[in-house]
Amino acid sequence: MTRDEEYIYYNNLFDIYGELLTAREQEIFNLFYEEDLSLGEIATHSNVSKSSIGKTIKVINQKLEKYEEKLKILNKKEKIAKILKNNNEYEQVMQILNDEG
Repeated sequence: MTRDEEYIYYNNLFDIYGELLTAREQEIFNLFYEEDLSLGEIATHSNVSKSSIGKTIKVINQKLEKYEEKLKILNKKEKIAKILKNNNEYEQVMQILNDEG
């Protein structure tokens, strides 16, 4: 998986399961994946070691993967999107799936 694919994958999982993480985990996830800060920058910002941030990112990713393994919401969402691609109501259904409608 390329870095871009990894970022997209974990951001998609975070969109679904992010609220199940602690506030601290959410903050670190956002700094790393959304703000694109390095481990060192996050460590300095958080007053902890770089290795601590690396371990935290790994734990966050494992949690997100575990939630998806159990609930399969992203998998189901992607399957529904694939089925509906040729349907006239695709955009409306995707808005509902993304809690925008």
